[in-house]
Amino acid sequence: MDLETASRVELLEIVVAQQATIRLLEARIAEQQAIIAALTARVKELEHRLSTDSHNSSKPPSSDGPGAKPHPKSQRMPSGRKPGGQPGHRGQTLKLVDRPDEVQVHAPSHCEACGRSLEAVPAIRRERRQEMDLPPVRVWVVEHQAETKCCPGCGAETVGEFPAGVVAPIQYGPGAAAVAVSLNQAQLLPLERTGEALAELFGCPMADGTVEHAVGVCHKQVAEVEAAIKQGIEAADVAHFDETGINVGGKTSWLHVASTPSLTFSAAHPKRGRAALDEVGLLGSFLGRAVHDGLSTYWHYGQCEHALCNAHHLRELTFVAEELGQEWAKDLKDVLLEIKHAVDDARDRGLDGLAAEVKHEFERRYNAMLEEGHRANPQPGGSAGGAQGGDAGLHGRLLGAVRQ
Repeated sequence: MDLETASRVELLEIVVAQQATIRLLEARIAEQQAIIAALTARVKELEHRLSTDSHNSSKPPSSDGPGAKPHPKSQRMPSGRKPGGQPGHRGQTLKLVDRPDEVQVHAPSHCEACGRSLEAVPAIRRERRQEMDLPPVRVWVVEHQAETKCCPGCGAETVGEFPAGVVAPIQYGPGAAAVAVSLNQAQLLPLERTGEALAELFGCPMADGTVEHAVGVCHKQVAEVEAAIKQGIEAADVAHFDETGINVGGKTSWLHVASTPSLTFSAAHPKRGRAALDEVGLLGSFLGRAVHDGLSTYWHYGQCEHALCNAHHLRELTFVAEELGQEWAKDLKDVLLEIKHAVDDARDRGLDGLAAEVKHEFERRYNAMLEEGHRANPQPGGSAGGAQGGDAGLHGRLLGAVRQ
């Protein structure tokens, strides 16, 4: 091999080696670009999570943290009415009672002008003012004594019977138990604070275990009422379903709620999903229209119709408008609020619904804003238009990131 041929072979080897190095660098660059894209998406996702709070997502206000709660902003449309009670609205001002429990007369003892005594002078008029107050309340102790008597005829002894429920040498009566249950369950006071309140207000201290026992007794007594409430909700045309996190024994559980305008049923469960809803045993037999926040679990119940909660939509649209800068979200909020205001106004005027042309115009504007939302948030590898049911709808498809 002459020198020229050797130089060409050596140059070719160098070119081949450089091309291999270039391909390796290109592969590494593509790998790094993919990593950068993934990290960028992750940063945006985390930024979105940090930007969500109770005013622009489904998070409860308690999750906002101290000092981080935004100033509440009303979602209501201006009604043009003055603040406060409207004409014809029945007020709640206290009224004088005809038969007060006590009357105290405050008579002047002498004339302010000349100083003459007015003790024997009759009043020419009286001005009435009443003060409603609670009298001093203390625990009322009733002692039950069962007497034993001996029959003068046969000599047998007969013992008197204590009232039903009086089984211990000392115990709390139903009135004290009812107040304890109300403070603990209705007013949501912890066990210890319930006992403290009973001690401070009524001189009737109650141990934690006693309060728990009273709650258990009450639970058994309202079982029939609870069953009737569930039946009433199951038979309703429309019912609202929701779930929220609660602390039970130091662990996170979920309070599942179903309600109508007149009935409310709630049940605590360690889980949030379908296992909990099946065990609660209400949504599975519901045949009306279920209004909820779009949680995927709800869509598994296909025997009923579904509607998404617009209160959640308004908060999530707030996020899209404020954090993502998408104008369509603000416009859609305005449309939803205008619809609500129009329906409320029609109801106040005694109408059964909106006029056909008004509904048609609302639907046109609503669909236009929805299409803008789909165009601004196209589905990966799919069509941008057309709303679908379930989590694929507006609630999940366009605003899914908000609910993370």
